[in-house]
Amino acid sequence: MKIPKLQWIIAALLFLATMINYADRLALAVVSVDLRQEFALDERDYSHIVTLFMLAYAIMYAGSGYFVDRLGTRRGFAVFIFGWSIAQMLHAAALGKWTLGAFRFLLGLTEPANWPAAAKAVAEWFPPEKRALGVGIFNAGSSMGSAIAPPMVAWLTLSYGWRTAFLFTGSLGLLWLVAWLILYQPPHKNRWLKEEEYAAIKDHVRPPEQTQAVARGMLDWRKIMSMRACYSLIIARFFTDPVIYFIIFWLPEYLRKERGFDLAMVGKYAWVPFIFGDIGYILGGWLSGRLMQAGWSLPKARKRVMLLGALFMPVGILAPHVPSAEMAIAVTCFMAMGHALWVANLQTLPTDLFKATEVGTASGFTGMGGAIGGVLANLGTGYIVLKFSYAPIWFVAGLMHPLAIGIVYWLLPDRYFAAEVTGTQR
Repeated sequence: MKIPKLQWIIAALLFLATMINYADRLALAVVSVDLRQEFALDERDYSHIVTLFMLAYAIMYAGSGYFVDRLGTRRGFAVFIFGWSIAQMLHAAALGKWTLGAFRFLLGLTEPANWPAAAKAVAEWFPPEKRALGVGIFNAGSSMGSAIAPPMVAWLTLSYGWRTAFLFTGSLGLLWLVAWLILYQPPHKNRWLKEEEYAAIKDHVRPPEQTQAVARGMLDWRKIMSMRACYSLIIARFFTDPVIYFIIFWLPEYLRKERGFDLAMVGKYAWVPFIFGDIGYILGGWLSGRLMQAGWSLPKARKRVMLLGALFMPVGILAPHVPSAEMAIAVTCFMAMGHALWVANLQTLPTDLFKATEVGTASGFTGMGGAIGGVLANLGTGYIVLKFSYAPIWFVAGLMHPLAIGIVYWLLPDRYFAAEVTGTQR
C-alpha cells in the first residue's frame, strides 16, 4: 500500500514531535508556582532547576546532532524521543528541588535532538525552495505545544494533580514513536512513498550520502565547528534563543507575580502568544520560498525574512510598562511572531550550508550556542527578578534579534552559501 502526499505526512510527524517536545518542557512553567509552594522554593531555586535543564540542553545539543548523523534520522529520532518521554514521566516522582532538578537535567539531555533530527529529515525530503517551509512547519510545533500546554496542564493539575500532568504529557511521545517507526525512512528507502512522488523529488532533495564513512567515525566535527557558517550561526543563536526561553519558562511566572494571574487564568491566557508564533513559523518558511520563486537568491531570501522578524522584537521593551495584562500579552504576541519568522529561516540555514551527513552535527552545534545563551540568561533572570524587577529582562530581550541580524549580515555574506557546501571556504 502506498500513502499519497507522504512528504507532508512526514512534515506533520515532525510538527507533532516538536509540539510534544515543547508541551513537555513547558509543563513545569505552568505549575511552577504550585511546585515552589509545595517544595518551599523561591524564584532563585526555580532558576536553578531551569538552569539544570538548560545546562544539559547545551551539553547535549551538539552531541545529539552528532549521534543523529551517526545513527541516521529514523533511529536517532526514535532513541531521543523515547528518552525524553521517560524523563518527562519521571517528573511525577519528584520529592523536592534536587530530584526535580535531576529529572529536569535528564529531560535536557534528551530533548535537543528534536531539532537536528528534524532538520535532517527536512533535508532528506524537501528541495531548497520548500526547505524553510518544512522547517517552519516543524518549528510551528513548538508554538503549538507551548499553546496547548497551559490549558492542558492547568486542567490536569486542577482535576488530578500536577503529577498526573507530567505522566500524561510524557506518554504522548511514546504514542508518536509508534507512528514514526512505522512510517519513516528516507525517500529512496520508503516503502510507503508513491513512485510518481519519488520521481518528482529525487533530483531535488539530499539523499543520505557517504553513510559507510560516517558509520566508521570519519565525520570531522572539529572541522565543521571551525567553519564560518557554523560559528556564525552559533553566535546568532547564542543571542536570540534565550528570548524564547524567557517567554516559555518565565511568562507564566511573570503573569502570576506581576499581573495577578492565578493558575486558571494562566491556563486561559498564557497560550495566546504561541498561536502567533505558529503563524510566524509557517509564514516565515513560506515567505522565503516565495521570494526565491520570485527570483531572489537563497541567502537574500533567508536573511530578508530574518530581518523582518528582528524588527518585531524591540516592542518587547514595552511589556512591563503597559497598563494592563492584556496589553502585556499582546506585546508578547508580537515577540513570538517575530522570533518565529527569524527561526523558520535561521534553523534552515544548516540545511543550506552543509552536506547531508553534516546537517545534524552542524544543527546541533548551533543549537548548543543557543542553549549556552539560555543557561546564562536564565541565571541572570532569576537574580534580576528576585533583586529588582522584570523590566531589565524585557529591555534586553527586545534588542537581541536586531543585534544578531547585524552579525549574520556581517559574518555570512551571500558568497559563503555556495562556497560552504562545495568546500571552497573550509
